[in-house]
Amino acid sequence: MTKKNLTEYDFPKELKGMTANELDLLTYEIRDFLIDMVSKTGGHLAPNLGVVELTIALHRVFNIPKDKIVWDVGHQAYIHKILTGRASQFHTLRKKDGLSGFPKRDESDADVFDSGHASTSISAAMGLAEARDIRGGKEHVIAVIGDGAMTGGAAFEGINNAGIRQTRLIVVLNDNEMSISHNIGSLSQHLRRLRISKTYQNAKDTVKKNIIKIPAFGDTLYRGLGHTKDLIHYAVISECIFEALGFDYYGPVDGHDLPQLLRVFETSKRFEKPTLIHVVTKKGKGYRNAELNPQKFHGINAFDPETGLEIHASKGASYSKIAGEKLLQLAEADENITAITAAMMDGTGLGGFAKRFPNRFFDVGIAEQHAVTFAAGLALGGRKPFVCIYSSFLQRAYDQLLIDISMQKLPVVFLIDRAGNVGPDGETHHGVFDLSYLSTLPNFLVLAPSDGEELRKMITFAAGYCEGPVAIRYPRGEASPVVAMGGKSAVNDGDAVQETEMRSRVLKRGKDAEIWTVGPMASMGIEASKLLKKENISVKVVDARCVKPFDTVALKNVAKRGVPILTLEDNVRAGGFGSQVQTFFMQNNYKNAVYTLAWPDEFVPQGATPEMMREYGLTAENVAEQIKRLLK
Repeated sequence: MTKKNLTEYDFPKELKGMTANELDLLTYEIRDFLIDMVSKTGGHLAPNLGVVELTIALHRVFNIPKDKIVWDVGHQAYIHKILTGRASQFHTLRKKDGLSGFPKRDESDADVFDSGHASTSISAAMGLAEARDIRGGKEHVIAVIGDGAMTGGAAFEGINNAGIRQTRLIVVLNDNEMSISHNIGSLSQHLRRLRISKTYQNAKDTVKKNIIKIPAFGDTLYRGLGHTKDLIHYAVISECIFEALGFDYYGPVDGHDLPQLLRVFETSKRFEKPTLIHVVTKKGKGYRNAELNPQKFHGINAFDPETGLEIHASKGASYSKIAGEKLLQLAEADENITAITAAMMDGTGLGGFAKRFPNRFFDVGIAEQHAVTFAAGLALGGRKPFVCIYSSFLQRAYDQLLIDISMQKLPVVFLIDRAGNVGPDGETHHGVFDLSYLSTLPNFLVLAPSDGEELRKMITFAAGYCEGPVAIRYPRGEASPVVAMGGKSAVNDGDAVQETEMRSRVLKRGKDAEIWTVGPMASMGIEASKLLKKENISVKVVDARCVKPFDTVALKNVAKRGVPILTLEDNVRAGGFGSQVQTFFMQNNYKNAVYTLAWPDEFVPQGATPEMMREYGLTAENVAEQIKRLLK
């Protein structure tokens, strides 16, 4: 090949005509390209390095976009984007108006399903396949799913349904023994047994070859010997869960052996029933830093390709680290405290807890619904469970929050990480809905710390609260301290909010108007008050702290004074804190002008968080302008 760089290839057309040697060289070019690009933009490096050969083989054998590939989660679809003509756009990866880090239907007709959360690909692929069969189509439908995503209940629901209907589709199980953290559980052990023993597959292949050789009726005889196949499979490995659920199982296949992958996928095109191809890969393949530390390079900021060190690493402690350290400290003194995560041990700061208290730490895999109801059972058994989970993933378990936790008033604590806008990960990962859906749940206390010290106080409080569930939501990144007047509660007596000991607190005194902030938006409120002071406008800044139930006593005092109030939150406007405050003022016929600054009723796209906040008016300058407008 004489091309100078990857952006000059005419993909996907040129891929079809490459020789075996050219395809092999292409794997090196793609890995070099990925390391170079992701080191500048940040992104999901290790998952993509592990599926280079797999993706090349899929695009070589199948005719995309006529044939459909559904990528589970989608963070491993970078090579798919390269091979469908988007290499020249990679310098914009995860930036505002740039290439998405996940499959996007409005980006290319090769992306057939918008993804970002795990365990959905088999259901979506089955829907595409059944729609094809209804209209009499012939195209192939392939779901590519990782072994981590396989632990999600939705994946099993899809397999169960496709198996009983015998839908013609191909499921490629990318087995790298990891999601973000190392995978655990019985499914992981089952896959490990399949990886260790190829005896089953070899025996099945031998029987098939020998029977089919029988003249005249060998092929018919083989199709009628399903029971014999079962006898072979149970005799060799005692079980194969995928075949028990109605799939033909093939594997394990070396996911970095390109010729073998090409042969397997070419053969799979002839299958007339649901088929699962078990492919074993190495996460971070081809880049030593990622191979040695695949968790770190699963999703990483811009980094130095030589050292693997992040270029703009946070200097201060993150909210995740503070939460993990505080929970560990409390667990030292209280043996009832347990910690639960859904394949996010390191991401939620629980590494120290897991090491110190392995019998009280539970990583349930990508199974958020199970995590919540499991916590309910622990609480009923006398434990004090803390469920540590990302905001956008917790919304997958809304029914369990409602029925299994809220309705039963169980003392479960939810440490909700990555709340608010998360920047380059985009629509599927923004945690901007939690205040809205949590506020619909009776019996819940919903807290939002403005800085790291507030987070410590709230976790300590939640550990001792026994009246019902508590949710504490906090953002990604460094927990910068808020410059406050002292942090005392604004009101010391009144309604039920007093029971939480988490009343609102005054951050800055003022008389002309009030700014009520949620969580780290307090810093923006303080900055806005400084801007207004220059124009002789005196504004009081209040840290709401408790979003549900909010501090009605303090708000009644605002109503008595008759001053305008502006609420500020890193959540969607609909159903959020400001929406509740507006409803409270309206229902009580208070005449104050009330205005809410929050994310709009739409899916906010990817882009650096400060950049997106500017675009959507979540700035100190706009807060100041809105206060002046209200005062007029």
